[in-house]
Amino acid sequence: MTRFILIPYGSHGDVHPFTGLGEELRRRGHEVLFFVNGHFAPLMEKLGFPVELFGTDEEFRKATLNPDIWHPTKGFGVVAEGVKEGYLMHLYEQIQKHTRPGRTVLVTSGLALGARVAHEKLGIPLATVHLQPAILRSVHKPPKLPGAPWPAWAPHAYTRLMYWLADLGFVDPILGKPLNAFRAELGLPPVKRFMHAWWHSPQLVVALFPEWFAEPQPDWPPQTVCAGFPLYDERGVEPLPADVAAFLDSGSPPIVFTPGSAHRHGRGFFETAAAACALLGRRGMLLSRHRENVPDKLPEGVQHFAYVPFSELLPHAAASVHHGGVGTCAQGLAAGVPQLVWPLAHDQFDNAARLTALGVGDELRPKHFTVPNLVAKLRRLLDDPQVKSRAQALAARIDGKLARERAVDAIERLIPAP
Repeated sequence: MTRFILIPYGSHGDVHPFTGLGEELRRRGHEVLFFVNGHFAPLMEKLGFPVELFGTDEEFRKATLNPDIWHPTKGFGVVAEGVKEGYLMHLYEQIQKHTRPGRTVLVTSGLALGARVAHEKLGIPLATVHLQPAILRSVHKPPKLPGAPWPAWAPHAYTRLMYWLADLGFVDPILGKPLNAFRAELGLPPVKRFMHAWWHSPQLVVALFPEWFAEPQPDWPPQTVCAGFPLYDERGVEPLPADVAAFLDSGSPPIVFTPGSAHRHGRGFFETAAAACALLGRRGMLLSRHRENVPDKLPEGVQHFAYVPFSELLPHAAASVHHGGVGTCAQGLAAGVPQLVWPLAHDQFDNAARLTALGVGDELRPKHFTVPNLVAKLRRLLDDPQVKSRAQALAARIDGKLARERAVDAIERLIPAP
C-alpha cells in the first residue's frame, strides 16, 4: 500500500479540492494522510482521514481577522507569514517522520515549500497541485494579478522584466531568505526566484482546471497536466439543512452572495447585497460562516445561511455574486449560472477576467461595489439570454468525478516501482 501525504494550504476553498483527491486515492486502495490546520480537523474526522496538524484553529481564525489578507498587494505578505511559521522546517521534519521509504508520494500545494525541499533532499516523489491558472506564469498570456503593471499587449521582454523585478523586490525578500537559510542547514545550494520555476515539482504539476478555462501556454512547466475542476464541496457530509430546502422551495430562484469562507470583513458586502435584492425585487441568500458579517435586519425574501455546498445550492439559483475564488467560480460554471465577481486579492482578478472572457460573468471592484452599480450589473447578467445559454453550454463540459480521476491517474504514475 502506498502512503499519499496530502498537504493543502489555505482556506476551505484550498482544502476541498485536496479532499476530493484524497477520497479518490482512498477509493483506489491507497493510504491517505492529511497535513492540515486544526481548523479543518473536524471535517477530516467526519471523512475518516488521519491527520497531522499544522497550526491551531485559533491561529487560523486570527489570520483571517487580519484585513490585510484581502489587500491586493499586502495579501501575499500575510500568506507568506503562515508559510514561514509552519510550512518550511516543521513541515520537512514531519514529512521525514511519516515517510515510508519507497512507498510514499507527496501531493501538495505550491506553498508547501518544505515538501519541495523534502523531494529534493530525500528523493520523495512529489506532485504539485495548482488550483488556479494565476499561479502559472507566462509571458505569452500573463495572468491578471493585483498590482501587475503589464497590459496584455506588452512585449515578452517587458513581461519577463516585470516578473524578475517582482521576485527580487518583493517575493524573494519575504520567503526566499528563510527558504535559503533552511536549505543551507540541509547542505542544499540556494535558489533564486523560487516562485519562477523551482516551486513546481519537476515530476508533475496537476492543474485542477480545464484547458478551456485557461489554455496551456508554451512556457508553462512541460510536466503540467490539466485535469479539470474537481468540484468537491462537502456534499453529503451533512444533510441539506431543512431551512435551506424550505427557502429554496418557497419562491423564485435566489441570487446567492458570498465573500468567501474565510472572509471576516464582509458586512459592507452583505449590506449592499441585501439592498440590491430589495431594489431588484429578487430573493437573496447570504452565505457566511461568520454571523457578524451579516446585517441584523434583512429585507423580505433575503436570508442568511452559514454554509451550503454549492453543488446542491447553485443549480437552484438565479446568479452567484462572490469574491472570485476559483472553487466558487468552478461551482458556478458547473451549475450554469451567471456570475458577478467582487475581486479583492490573490488570484481573484484573474478568475474574474476569465469568466468575463467566457461570456458568463462580469466583475465589480470593491471601490465600485455600490447598490446602483450592483443592481445594474445584475440586471444585465440576469436579463441577457446569451449569458445564460453560454453558462449552460459550459456546464455540460464539466465533470468533477472525471477531473478527480484524471488527476489521480497522473499522481499514481509517481508511485515508486517495487
